[in-house]
Amino acid sequence: MKYIMTLAFLMVGFLGFSQQVEHIQRLELGRKDKKVFNKGDSSMVLKIDTLIMKDRAKLEFYAKKDVKLEIGYAEIGNNVVITGQDSKNNATDLNIDINFNKLGSLFIIARGLDAMNGTKTHPNGDGGNVTLTYDGKGIAPQTTDKKGKSFLFVDVQPGGLRVNPHSDLSRIYGQIAMSAPGMRGVPQGQIYSGSPGQEGKVTIKAK
Repeated sequence: MKYIMTLAFLMVGFLGFSQQVEHIQRLELGRKDKKVFNKGDSSMVLKIDTLIMKDRAKLEFYAKKDVKLEIGYAEIGNNVVITGQDSKNNATDLNIDINFNKLGSLFIIARGLDAMNGTKTHPNGDGGNVTLTYDGKGIAPQTTDKKGKSFLFVDVQPGGLRVNPHSDLSRIYGQIAMSAPGMRGVPQGQIYSGSPGQEGKVTIKAK
């Protein structure tokens, strides 16, 4: 059996299917506490048996292209945030399967970041694709009344919507003027278009 498991692991690595899997029995975050997952592969499966997040607590994924989050039991306070970014200005694709036993207000932020022309950067990022599947036997979230109970908001805006072209040009011209001839004064030797990234998609459904 050990030989078979080792062989399977090597085959997965050879085929390039690299994915981090983590299981947490209980994760409790107090008021304004933050838990960051930033190690391991860019693709992650996180299974949490019991998740308790007090008011303004935050669950953050960094350098992750896609995350599958399975939560068996959740108590969510007010103004709680779940967010994710890859390392190139794009938002993380989030696939969340959750059983809400308490829900104040939850904000899922999968927003693309702005490129910062004149600094070491990447293009304006894409918004993430977010799928939230909630257990119909628990609390059903609502998306219309932000002051009401069980409010859910998902942000999948692209990066580049808030860019100021005049500030970008001033920064770039200033760096070029102070550098040697050519584009040496611009990190990476290139300037990115002000075009925004792609907007993400949101799916909310019961199971």
